[in-house]
Amino acid sequence: MSITGAFIMPHPPIILPQIGQGEEKKIQKTITSCKEIAHRIAAIMPDTIVITSPHSTMYPDYFQISPGSEAKGDLSKYGVDEEEFQMSVEYDCDFVSTIQSEAAKYGIAAGTFSNEDTGLDHGTIVPLSFIHEQYADFKLVRIGLSWLPISDHYVFGECISMAADIMNKNIVFVASGNLSNKGQEANNDEFTIEGIMFDEQITKAMKNGDFLKFLTFDETFTKKAGAYGLRSFIIMAGALDGKDVKSELLSYEGILGVGHGVASFIPCESNENRKFLDIYKKLEKSHLIDIKVTEDEYVKLAKYSIENFIKTGKIADLPHNLPDEMLLHKAGVFVSLKKHGNLRGCIGTITPVTRNIASEILKNAVNAATKDPRFEPVNITELSEIVYSVDVLSQSEPVSSTDSLNPELYGVLVTSGHKRGLLLPDLEGVDTPEKQIEIACRKAGIIDGEEFNIERFEVTRHR
Repeated sequence: MSITGAFIMPHPPIILPQIGQGEEKKIQKTITSCKEIAHRIAAIMPDTIVITSPHSTMYPDYFQISPGSEAKGDLSKYGVDEEEFQMSVEYDCDFVSTIQSEAAKYGIAAGTFSNEDTGLDHGTIVPLSFIHEQYADFKLVRIGLSWLPISDHYVFGECISMAADIMNKNIVFVASGNLSNKGQEANNDEFTIEGIMFDEQITKAMKNGDFLKFLTFDETFTKKAGAYGLRSFIIMAGALDGKDVKSELLSYEGILGVGHGVASFIPCESNENRKFLDIYKKLEKSHLIDIKVTEDEYVKLAKYSIENFIKTGKIADLPHNLPDEMLLHKAGVFVSLKKHGNLRGCIGTITPVTRNIASEILKNAVNAATKDPRFEPVNITELSEIVYSVDVLSQSEPVSSTDSLNPELYGVLVTSGHKRGLLLPDLEGVDTPEKQIEIACRKAGIIDGEEFNIERFEVTRHR
């Protein structure tokens, strides 16, 4: 046996009567669909249920799998007394070990390490509450997500499927996750058009069993949509790699800006055309080629500087025939690196410290790749996957209030004595001057109540 059924289930706490207190009736279609999924799982009678949850322990570069032999959870954080609701599960330790071994073969960091509370999270409790009503004779494997590339999530799903084959177990996969968290019923300050669009596109993909769509959502788009459950769905898709599936979207509802989708995927025959990671990698390679074709001289210089340093260990000399605008002018410069849509390094200078813009890029590019304290230095195997951008800063000017700020147009510089913090403009998730200033102050180490001055600046962004 292997993966015999896979299901997407949402996890709004309000759906449980102990919390909803009647409010759960607002998403009755979701409740009905979750009960139907539980009925289908009971009919399969799995040995083990694998559940992926966005609210389980999450590490940047590591998948946590079921630490220990058992776990408990309750709803006390939602005001429900422990005597009224408590859940206990037994973990499938042998299956956990096999998943971990398979993941290691493919270079995926996964295991049972934990330095946080290991109690059951609501992303696990809510789906299991429905399942337990109809079937309880199973062990559990609970898996957290990570900020590793989405391709790693898909490969990790493949590893789960391979482990199921090795153990000859009857496995059901439950991908716990809501859809957009910023849909049309959200509060005005959280609503995004991307939230509506994401829910429309992801539910269509669920209905059609189009797992390639799961992989090819633009990262900027999904962040604006608040699509936190997507990586849970991608692990599930990887577990069904190379299989035809009988797909069904049972329901979709949106309430308070959160999309709730319930879907079923029953694997059928093998199908080489459904090896979606291979297709995704070809599309990604083509996309990177397109980006490199359109790189301007600023970006090409940053790329040249980094690649030369990583390959030789030396700072490169400036190339010949650079534009005069790069050689005759000085400015502060920030160089940013992204890999698979995620930040991989960013360092710059507020005011120029070298003789011209070109030299500023040459120096800051190497620092962004090797000295950003948030990341390990870039290594040679990553170079083909990195996308670069260069921001050239204008002279900053003081402002007296947030009325003079616009986070899409202006960056901010906050100063209190020797403390200085800078934030570039047009950053994902930074959509108000107040949020912009808050982040800049945090970077500077300026605490609440401490006085500070604000300056704004513009950038010319080169991609």
